[in-house]
Amino acid sequence: MRKEGLFSMLLEAKPIFKNREYLRPSYTPEELPHRDSQIHQLARILAAPLRGETPSNILIYGKTGTGKTASVKYVTRELELVSNKAPLKVRLVYMNCEEVNTKYRILATLANTFLEKLRHDKDAREFPSNVPMTGWPTDEVYRAFFRAVDVDKQLVVIVLDEIDKLVLKSGDEVLYNLTRMNSDLKNSKVTIIGISNDLNFMNYLDPRVRSSLSEEELVFPPYNALQLKDILEKRARISFIEDAVRDGVISLCAAHAAREHGDARRALDLLRVAGELAERQSEERVSVEHVRRAYEKIEQDKMVEVIKTLPTQSKLVLYSVVALMERSPRTIVSGEVYSVYRDMCEQASLDILTQRRVGDLISELDMLGVISAKIISKGRQGRTKEIKLNIHPIQAMAAIHDEQTVTIDILKLSRQMTLV
Repeated sequence: MRKEGLFSMLLEAKPIFKNREYLRPSYTPEELPHRDSQIHQLARILAAPLRGETPSNILIYGKTGTGKTASVKYVTRELELVSNKAPLKVRLVYMNCEEVNTKYRILATLANTFLEKLRHDKDAREFPSNVPMTGWPTDEVYRAFFRAVDVDKQLVVIVLDEIDKLVLKSGDEVLYNLTRMNSDLKNSKVTIIGISNDLNFMNYLDPRVRSSLSEEELVFPPYNALQLKDILEKRARISFIEDAVRDGVISLCAAHAAREHGDARRALDLLRVAGELAERQSEERVSVEHVRRAYEKIEQDKMVEVIKTLPTQSKLVLYSVVALMERSPRTIVSGEVYSVYRDMCEQASLDILTQRRVGDLISELDMLGVISAKIISKGRQGRTKEIKLNIHPIQAMAAIHDEQTVTIDILKLSRQMTLV
């Protein structure tokens, strides 16, 4: 086969997708079905400043994939459009606190957002250059943001998505600063919208911040199977070519996601991956079998991400399981795992956990779904755990190697060991 013909052949295959981007979480649709109540409640809160009233801060709760971020983006986009005809201009700033998760970076990002706009709209000599992402005193960064915001008469809506990640990493001091700004601002007003997947998030906050941040609270309930089916049908119509999705595909995707706390994001991912699997096999239609394989693939990918974030000792225990499985694919018992784990630690001069503690780590890996551990009785010999790996050993090894928390020396050492 000529190399130049490789992609020509692939491109000549009949496409399944019209636009797969409509199935990604980053896409905000023109309509958000089954979220009318939350959208109208959010709109009523945000409409107050347009009438000259003091804005309220809003805290939004809900599990992953319940439409929180999409609803906020939808409402704030409409608010920006309406504000073009209102006395008070609206400026929206969206930040994901998993990526921007320190007080300094939050304030620097906000300051630079408004400084750039001011230099674009006004004489650039009146305003300083951008705030560096490190190096300034935090108070100075806050003052730069404060001055840039208060130049114009405007409502600033700051959306802090996954706000719990910010508080857990850096505390709530920056929230205290932002929620108290309105008492000092002369021209503009600031509203904070915090979005959290953690229903216990408020317990992490200082009482003063709690009262300021949660002036209004909205809870987004999970979608049920029928609602998920409706959402998927609407997205499928704009994402796939006509008749590319067989009967039963949408229902199966919705059923899988409904079992996992009504996660619409999960349902959309499942449908998209099923379509991509069909496309790679040059199939003209997506089938139920593609959905089943897509589910297995997503589950495996999720396990890989879990393994990457495990603490070092948990990785060593998992590595012992994988090493035993590679030598002899079978059900193994916890005593064998502990023997391999202990030998690895001894030869690498690492602290050795007790057998009971390693048993706890095995139970944690079982809860995460990486392994299955079943307690069995051996009569007078007591009880033990039979362990089975739920991920392919090669994938598990790759995930462990991907992070540097387990040193290369330990990984090499485990390969050299003789397993009993």
